Amino acid sequence: MTQSFNRRSFIAAGAVSLVAARANAATTGVRANVSSFKMVDWREHFDSLKNGVILADTTSRAVHYWSEDESIYKIYPSSVPISEELTKLGYTRVVRKVKGPTWTPTPSMRERDPSLPAMIPAGPDNPLGTHALYLSWQYYRIHGTQDTRKIGRRSSDGCIGLYNEKIEELFALAKVGTQVRLI
Repeated sequence: MTQSFNRRSFIAAGAVSLVAARANAATTGVRANVSSFKMVDWREHFDSLKNGVILADTTSRAVHYWSEDESIYKIYPSSVPISEELTKLGYTRVVRKVKGPTWTPTPSMRERDPSLPAMIPAGPDNPLGTHALYLSWQYYRIHGTQDTRKIGRRSSDGCIGLYNEKIEELFALAKVGTQVRLI
């Protein structure tokens, strides 16, 4: 009887905590950095799996990867662009892969903040993290981040960010020519 009571108490306490967290979010307008993970079907977004495909969902803040032979499906939590204006949606592809990328501010970043450095080399202060997949759209990347607080949030100037260990995994799976869609 005691074990049953403890289990019920634990479940009830969890339910109360969830209700309280939702009520707090509703009254304060503050949401936790949570990705709403759900499996999706690649066929809804691509005609084929040629070269593998990456789907970056800016609403659920998740990146999906399917291998060309469909033997691998991965889903990763991500950061997404901070505003609609910085969010580019549509089809692109991986055109370059760089381990230890350097970071250079875009012209619009420099316009907003002229004090930005000209370039940040690879290393712990680099905003692109440990690996970067360069897309055919100028200035857009799927890359790692040193600031793990950004994952699950609207926090980038246009790029899609992953935990460094997750971009390292995706980097190994994706190849130049991998199809990419941002939705």
